Order: sequence, then structure tokens, then C-alpha cells
Amino acid sequence: MKHLLIALLAFKIAASAAEDVLGTGTLEARVKTQVSARIQERLAEVLVDQGDTVKKGQLLAKLDDAELRQQVAIAQASFAAAKQTAQRVEADLARSEAVLAQARLDEKRLKGLLASSAVSQTDADKAAEALKVAEADLKRSNAAIAEAQGLVLVAEKTMLHRQEQLAFTQITAPYDGLIIRRDREPGEMLVPGATLMELISLDELWIRAWVDETEMPKLAPGQKARVVFRSEPQKNYPGTVSRLGREMDRETREFLVDVRVEQLPVNWAVGQRAEVYIQIDTVKP
Repeated sequence: MKHLLIALLAFKIAASAAEDVLGTGTLEARVKTQVSARIQERLAEVLVDQGDTVKKGQLLAKLDDAELRQQVAIAQASFAAAKQTAQRVEADLARSEAVLAQARLDEKRLKGLLASSAVSQTDADKAAEALKVAEADLKRSNAAIAEAQGLVLVAEKTMLHRQEQLAFTQITAPYDGLIIRRDREPGEMLVPGATLMELISLDELWIRAWVDETEMPKLAPGQKARVVFRSEPQKNYPGTVSRLGREMDRETREFLVDVRVEQLPVNWAVGQRAEVYIQIDTVKP
């Protein structure tokens, strides 16, 4: 009788195992970022290391900013000088307008006096010429203002560009996460796109498991699973199917199933191997 019960129990376990869909894959982070510099400059300081947790906006590294600070100072001085030039030409415009107004009055007055022969034709002609000169000066002043305003705009944009480049010398974390790899040391020259460190979000870690295409009809998001890491083959960790891949490997005829891990080993690493056993008769409501 005892042997019969053991046999029945073994049969039930085997049947239960047979109902699980097996997948093999690696532990991955859903959100992973290679942190790099946006400008070419020497790396001055690295403030975090592999294994450090960071907060969004936290300073991760600094680039040498001595030259860029000088460029910002020069741009600020150029912007200030351009504004002063604009103020000066505005004052010249006010003067030109006043001179033109007076020239118009003089020309009108002398025309009236010429009609009564109180002044000579020469004086009237001089007044008319002075009016034309005043009108030309006003046009020149208006052109100078337009030019000065353009120079102010260019100087301001240049200053903002230099300030933005200076801000790029401070590399900050784009989100809360964990530094899993550090690739550079102070003194190295960084170029845009070269990886400084790798950051992952801890909000969602999952096993990206390869499953045979014949199991596809049995799977759905929300199914429960157990995860067995090869570093701890005797222990099961709970998981849930998060999403199903929509592209098949044309050689192995397998597709990816992402299984969210609800609990991790004390020691874990992105990329470590694991098997997932998906319970095909369980779906989260």
C-alpha cells in the first residue's frame, strides 16, 4: 500500500510538471541605459561605482570644464557688449528723430519766409538739404538698430549654447536605478556615445526565456511561473508572465517570453541563467 501511494504521488508530480511550459533564458532589466557623454572632453571625476544605487538627477560623473567655463564667460561678455551697442544705437535713433523734427520745422519756416522775400533762396535750399540729410540719418539709425538687435540675438544664442555645453560636463542619472557596470576611469578622454557606465531600473526585472514555438497556444500574460536560477538549482522563485514575444527565431524555432521575477536571490546579476516553469492553467485576473 505504501509503495502504491508513493507511486501515485510520483505520478501526480510528473503530471504537474508535464503541464508546465519550460523556458530557458537570462535575468534582464526591462529598462537598461548606457550612460555616456554628450560632448568630447576629459573625464575628471566618477562619483559612483558598480553596485551603487542612484536617484534620478544624481550626479554620476564630471568632465573637465575649465575651457568651457572660459567660453561661457566670453559669451556672456559678448552678450553684454551687444546689449550696450543696442542701447547706444537706440539713443542715436532718438537723436536722429529730434534732428529730423527740427529740420522739418526749419524747412517749413524758411519756405514761408521765402514767399515773403524775408530770406534768400540759398537759405531755403540749405534748409531743404538739411531736411534730406536728417531723413537719411534716421534711416541709417533704424538700420543700425535692426543690426544691433540681430547681434544681441546671436550673442544670446551663443551664450545659451555655451552654457548648455557646460551643463553637459555634469552627467546625471536619468532615473532611479542601479549601476551594474563601470567602464571608464578619471583621466580618460570621452567621446559622444562611448559608454561610461551602465544603469538599470529596478522597477521590473524579468527572465527573458526562450520557449519552443509548439507551446505558444498554451501561454498568456498573467500566468504564474516558478523561476529556478542555475546558481540555486534547489530553490524556486515566484514569477508571472509579463508579455509574449512576437518574433520567432528562424533557426531554433523558439520565441521569447518575459517572466517577471517577484523575488530575487540575495546575490544576483543581470545576465545570469535560469529556467522558468510556466503554469499553463493559471492566469491572473
